Parts: sequence; structure tokens; C-alpha cells
Amino acid sequence: MKAAVIGIGLIGGSFALTLKDKGICEEVIGVDNSERNRAKAVELGLVDRTLPLDEAIPAADLIVLATPVDSIPLLAVKVLNKVDRQVVIDMGSTKQELCEVIAQHPRRGRFVATHPMWGTEYSGPEAAVHDGFEGRTVVLCDGAESDPDALKLVEDIYRKIGMPIKYMSSEEQDTHTAYVSHISHITSFALALTVLEKEREEEHIFDLAGGGFESTVRLAKSSPETWAPIFMQNKYNVLDVLREHIHQLQIFRRLLEKDDTEGLKQMMQRANRINRIIK
Repeated sequence: MKAAVIGIGLIGGSFALTLKDKGICEEVIGVDNSERNRAKAVELGLVDRTLPLDEAIPAADLIVLATPVDSIPLLAVKVLNKVDRQVVIDMGSTKQELCEVIAQHPRRGRFVATHPMWGTEYSGPEAAVHDGFEGRTVVLCDGAESDPDALKLVEDIYRKIGMPIKYMSSEEQDTHTAYVSHISHITSFALALTVLEKEREEEHIFDLAGGGFESTVRLAKSSPETWAPIFMQNKYNVLDVLREHIHQLQIFRRLLEKDDTEGLKQMMQRANRINRIIK
């Protein structure tokens, strides 16, 4: 099988490596608007060669859309316009708008909407890694809208990679990722801005930063070009989660203002229940 990966950054590049490492594809073709990314992807061995989009589609059996989420819906339509037997998947973290845009496309069945739940705070071809996806969950959305053979091929690929599969509607997926991923990034960006603002007054604040701070703000190093489109595409779910998050912060503030030690302990004990979910 041959694959064409459109968007050769962290996710696309890592997936290209995985397809080759696992023996799923004998050739991976890279497609990217950036000449630098194309050259770097070949240099690093992420892809075997690069082609323009219109040439890559007929040369591939599997077409992977790994561009920023705001570009995926129209890109999906453009690719579906040109496919025949090929299977098309995307790797974006938002799905509802995408699935609505392609819903009436005559080749909708060749598309499988997927969200591998993995990533790092780094971006670009240099950020690509081997085995990044193994053991991570992948969400397959609106599977009933895909042709059975297309869905089976994608399921087999992810199972061979070693990824547990979850099935959701596109609406469910966007709601859940707002809670487990998107709010984490917004919180990290906001905390980094808070500390950077304070650091203007207290120059030694970063000298005191320990592992807890580093792990909490790690996501603030993520690419704005990646995350601004995600926040906007999942705007209403993110706003809903953000309202609840702000509410919880306000409770902590009120307890501190009242010197309510027991109330703080109770809040933290309730938060400790996350241990049941994340070991």
C-alpha cells in the first residue's frame, strides 16, 4: 500500500514514520505547501518523496489529511473530488464542522474521520518521532457514514499501530476533546501569560520554577497556528468548558478570601478523585 500524507509536520510526519515502521506502507508520499517542510521531510526520512497534491492523490491508496483543522474541511472536499478507490482520513482534533461539510459529498463513503489522541508541544517536520501513536487512543467518528471496506482498512491500520479504538459521533468527539485536551491548552497559555506578566515585576521568578511549573505550562509552547484554529472550530464547546473552569477558580478564590482551610481541603479531595481516571 502507498500513502500520501498531506501536511508533514509533527502529526503527519510522525504518522508517516509509523506507517513505514510498522510495515503498513511500502511508500509514503509527502505533500506540503512549504518547500522547506518538503525538503526537510525527505532529508529526515519521514517520506520517500514529495509530490504536488494533484499528482499524489492518484499515486496513493491511503490519503492522510494532517493540516491545521481550519483547512481540513475544504481540503477534504478537494481530495474527495479526485478519489476513486482510495481511502481518505483526517487527523484533526475537531470533527463536527468537517463532517457537516462533506456530509452530502457523493464520495463521502471513502472518508473516515479519525482523531489520534496524541501530540506534543512541538511542531514542524523536526518534531516528528517514531512510535508516538502506539498505545494512544484513536477516535473514529460517524463510522456508519463510511464505506465498510474503508472503515475496516482504517481500523486495521490503527490496530496494527497499537492504538485502542473508540467510536463516537462527531458532536460527541468535539465535546469530549474540549474537556480533555482543548481546555488544558487554554489553561496552559493563560498561566504562562500570568507568570510572564508577573515576571516583568519580579525578575527572579523563573529561577524558582520547578518541575510542577514546567509540566503545567509545557503546553504553552504549542504552535498558535495549530491551536487558534482548533479553539475557533470548537468554539462553543470550549466556551462551555471555560465557563466551568472559571467557576471552579472563583470558588478557590472565595475560599482563600475567607481563610476557609477546610473548604480548600474538601475541594482538593474532590479533585483527587481524578486518580480513578488517570493513574
